[in-house]
Amino acid sequence: MNDLTLTELATLIAVFERAVVADQDKDEQEMFERIKLAHAERLELESMDFDDCLGGACKL
Repeated sequence: MNDLTLTELATLIAVFERAVVADQDKDEQEMFERIKLAHAERLELESMDFDDCLGGACKL
């Protein structure tokens, strides 16, 4: 499975926000929440500095 990039997730969030459909439909709201969560997780992952973890200095 291909994961969406950070930019693609941000684009989807913007589309949902402009469409204002997230508040009207349960399935759409659930999908919007899942996309926002995936975006937050991807943002956190991409902001991590894995060089700090060399030699077992941290645990993931």
